[in-house]
Amino acid sequence: MNGAMKEGQEPLSGAAFFGAEVRAWRLKAGLSQRELGLKANYGQQYVAKVEAGERLASPEFADACDRVFGTPGTFARLRQRASQHGYPEWFVPYVQLERQATGISNYSVARVTGLLQTADYARAVFRAAHPRDGAETIDAKVERRLRRRAVMEKDTPPLLWCVLNEACLRINVGGAEIMRAQLAHVLAEADSPNVAVQVLPFGAGALPAGESFTLLTFSEGPGVVYEDTAMGGRVIDSPAEVDYATATYERLRAAALHPDESLAMIRRIMEEYT
Repeated sequence: MNGAMKEGQEPLSGAAFFGAEVRAWRLKAGLSQRELGLKANYGQQYVAKVEAGERLASPEFADACDRVFGTPGTFARLRQRASQHGYPEWFVPYVQLERQATGISNYSVARVTGLLQTADYARAVFRAAHPRDGAETIDAKVERRLRRRAVMEKDTPPLLWCVLNEACLRINVGGAEIMRAQLAHVLAEADSPNVAVQVLPFGAGALPAGESFTLLTFSEGPGVVYEDTAMGGRVIDSPAEVDYATATYERLRAAALHPDESLAMIRRIMEEYT
């Protein structure tokens, strides 16, 4: 699904919103896509994709639009704002809640949780999940994932508690060099007083949860749980389901190694990636 809109429909992404504005100003100026492309030093196909919301325009194209339409800085600022969006529609509610959370408790089954991923690791994850996407599209996905780290850079960041199934450490994502750097990054992040990491070893036996999920808590109001699946994700605010997920997470933490033992295990496995 692309970002193109039907008549009267609100844009689903920053790229679609930017593209709709380009189209409105182009029509107001009486220009075809080809003519706008010539004035901006871009091809007609590029303009068409921008207007359809299929790709976020480059900063240079935004500057060219300001020059062509006589709107100094307007499209440049709009493009900057649009670049802050672009998450899948089903993920936007979670991102908004994550920014407000005072506590983030994650259980990851097979991949290191997104907030702790390096750029290379994230790129390998996205490349495996979206093999037909171009490099620019993959890079945009990586950039958006890394941008979420901002929640841990606030003056009062949330407490990030991560329980990683041992599979997260053993599954070779992107090659030995990328895995070694990824595990080193987890160790470095765990030095922060705002980050706690535990490893749930294979030896723990049958597990209370077979899927990855995240619990968010807030200074005011009830918490929520985010359920992650291969086809998307959903935010759940049902008190009964949040309570169940909270109890499940407590069992996972109890079955996992102590944080010190967990970091020691991560170091040992990191050394295996040579």
